[in-house]
Amino acid sequence: MKTNIFLASLLVFGGLSLTSCEDFLTENDPNHIVAENFFSTENDVERAVNGAYLALRSGSCMGEGSTAYTEERSDNAGRWDNQSAAGEPFQFTDFSLLASNTYLQSHWNAMFETVNNSNFAIKGAEEITFDDESSRNNYIAEARFVRALAYFDIVRKWGDAPLVTEYLSTPAEIEAHTYREDKANIYNLIVDDLKFGLENSTLPDHQSESGKGHASKAAMAGLLGKVYLTMAHVLDDGNRTAYLENAKTYLEQCYGMKTFDRLSEISFDPEDSNGVFNVNNKSTCPEILFQIVYRQGDRDYHSSIAADTQPGGETTNSLYASRGVPMLKVTPDLVKEYETVENGFGWTDPRQNWSVGHSETQNCYYVTKFRDRSKAAGTLGYGGNDWIILRYADVILMLAEVNEALGDENTAISYLNEVRERAGIPEYSVAQNDAAYRAKFPTLKLAILHERRIELAFENQRWYDLLRFFTPSELVTYMHSKSQADYNESNLQNFTETDIYYPIPYDEWLLNPEGMYQNEGY
Repeated sequence: MKTNIFLASLLVFGGLSLTSCEDFLTENDPNHIVAENFFSTENDVERAVNGAYLALRSGSCMGEGSTAYTEERSDNAGRWDNQSAAGEPFQFTDFSLLASNTYLQSHWNAMFETVNNSNFAIKGAEEITFDDESSRNNYIAEARFVRALAYFDIVRKWGDAPLVTEYLSTPAEIEAHTYREDKANIYNLIVDDLKFGLENSTLPDHQSESGKGHASKAAMAGLLGKVYLTMAHVLDDGNRTAYLENAKTYLEQCYGMKTFDRLSEISFDPEDSNGVFNVNNKSTCPEILFQIVYRQGDRDYHSSIAADTQPGGETTNSLYASRGVPMLKVTPDLVKEYETVENGFGWTDPRQNWSVGHSETQNCYYVTKFRDRSKAAGTLGYGGNDWIILRYADVILMLAEVNEALGDENTAISYLNEVRERAGIPEYSVAQNDAAYRAKFPTLKLAILHERRIELAFENQRWYDLLRFFTPSELVTYMHSKSQADYNESNLQNFTETDIYYPIPYDEWLLNPEGMYQNEGY
């Protein structure tokens, strides 16, 4: 029996401490301690929890290299080359994804490995004796946060999926869980996981500088709000209004935990010392709720996003001597949506220059949002950019979204204006008087979607936003209405309702064709 559905982590990672975000990355156990013999002390649980966090770092999971699975599937960016790696990465953005795609299989494996690592940590926390019961709950809360985060990605990408809440270590255990469960059950698990941390842990509202990369109550509340907001759109069970109200409750809870007054106190400009994208500010920026941590200058644990998104001949992002084309090819469709005088608007949104550059030598638009030109990163491009999973601008715009959906447009506009205020562009009521703005975003809902696109570009949010703002048929119409010339090499006409979900990887379907039934259209 093939057993690649879950990469059961029989080995655990050693020697981590929660005392420093630098130490947090350093994980190396040459002895590969067997799971069944691992747990005897609280420190062992701590190490297992850190192993769950570190599983997120992989580009095949949710780390900085995961854009192929989200951002490149949206209308923000795509691939240059449809031939590299047998064209498999290109299938995601071209909406020609095959169930046999090896990148798809790797992504599936990495996501479920993270789930299994989380279950392993929970198992350990439940087994050993603690001097302080609150410590047990805190470790469990962190592990359940990581599990919720992984499952939230899984359910949005595949819909129904295997639901596993215990650590799997043998082929027989894996075989017993090789079947899909209704996506509603997965959402319920995510909700329960996040509520556990909010209600039963003594974790801080926000992590200290040394604790960055770990869950906090603000991150849990913000993520839970996003989960409920998503449930309101994807679960047809008659509870839409209740889900929206719950989303509002937890998003407001998260918003109330912020340690700043207005978002405008924090710069968007990656060159500003207090900027949310300034690599030197990543551990202290109060806007960031949860991030995957990377270490500047470290051969093994560095970030490559600055160097990888920089085309040859450019030095905006990195001292690395980039060659050829960048990892992401920014679409003209995105560039034309920025509120600029060149695009017919009465003002210019500075976020375009902070997020997107144009290479004359490569004749392309490229990402400039992530920068590290430090000596520590050097000419090898060993950057220190953390990968941001959740930040307050996202939460604020979700508050605009949920209030608009509930019919409270005035409150929605106030949240929308807070983000526009930080960008230094006119508030919504003024923008509506601009002919170009009014023509492109005739409704408040579309204005909020636009603001999310501009504010959160290249942060793996756009694809999920499109799935949430439109029904499947509406999204097909929306994508097909775009100019192919503004979408780069991918074929927009390939997009159908089938592409709302990924196919179940072929090898997983083969394990149990009945229980691992394939998504429609594949």
